Amino acid sequence: MFDDIGIIVLRSVVVYVFIVAAIRIFGKRELSQISVIDLVFILLLSNSVQNAMVGPDSSLLGGIVAATSLFLVNYILKLITYRNKKVSQFINEEPVLLIHNGVLNQENLKKEKLTIEELQSAIREHSLDSIHEVKLAMMEPDGNISIVSKDHQYHVSKHRKAHKIISKVE
Repeated sequence: MFDDIGIIVLRSVVVYVFIVAAIRIFGKRELSQISVIDLVFILLLSNSVQNAMVGPDSSLLGGIVAATSLFLVNYILKLITYRNKKVSQFINEEPVLLIHNGVLNQENLKKEKLTIEELQSAIREHSLDSIHEVKLAMMEPDGNISIVSKDHQYHVSKHRKAHKIISKVE
């Protein structure tokens, strides 16, 4: 029984590491802006590795052991990336500049395999009409696109702390 549980744990950890590596290799776009194709891919991927994790054991206990293993490996990997900058940089990558002062960086767009239509869609989501209105657009490590418009103004406000007024009651 414990041998079977150990095998499920080992298989689950191997599949988890494989999926993390595959997502790292194939790009961060798989993480955000999910299209129908991406959703189908994720569903089929999870189904395809399920047997690799639990093998012939499709019992409730086998599923719980596999899920617990995945939660633990995920927790440990997040802890390692939090504490180790090199591991974090390897897994998370760096943000990528897409637009700077209205000028599109074609090389980075190609590197991220991002179409102009997808970028323009993100620009419209930020209530802008064109690339020329964008001061800065970045592909973030999580696959999201952050956009700052040219007319974005930074407001700095200083708040004074309320002072207590102590009065003597005579």
